[in-house]
Amino acid sequence: MNESRDRTDAAQGIEGVLLANRDRIVRFLEVRGAGNNAEDLFQDLWMRLTDRKPGPIADPLPYIMRAANNLMLDRYRSARQSDLRDKAWGEASATQSPSTETALISREQLALVETAITATGERPARIFRRFRVDGQNQREIASEMGVSLSTVEADLRKVYAALAAIRRQFDAG
Repeated sequence: MNESRDRTDAAQGIEGVLLANRDRIVRFLEVRGAGNNAEDLFQDLWMRLTDRKPGPIADPLPYIMRAANNLMLDRYRSARQSDLRDKAWGEASATQSPSTETALISREQLALVETAITATGERPARIFRRFRVDGQNQREIASEMGVSLSTVEADLRKVYAALAAIRRQFDAG
């Protein structure tokens, strides 16, 4: 029972110091770079300090100011990491035009893929394009073309086998 009363007294002590020095702490946060977010940071500081099991604190105001400084450092580091991630993502996703050689190789490979798809027959090629390019489901394709679902599946397997063979050629070359 005595321990729970001590925890309550310690918590009220931190809360009392926070309330008594609120303006000073907010100014400190503003000066450290929080600007208009100083009030929000003070609330975060309040939550962090009052949610913990408080122990005896010999000098609570310097303790609170140090916690406020640590909170600012955490925010700064978090913002910096976020900026670095955003910058890296932006650079990585920036459109870079391929070299002439890469573009030529890609065109040749595309022509080989088109030829392989066409070589499977008119119906399998059409089914493949409706399924993979147009995004139509297999049942709708079967209904539209007047064939069974198993025929659609068999034709797709035929095209996939031709594409797998082309892929092996690309990987070997």
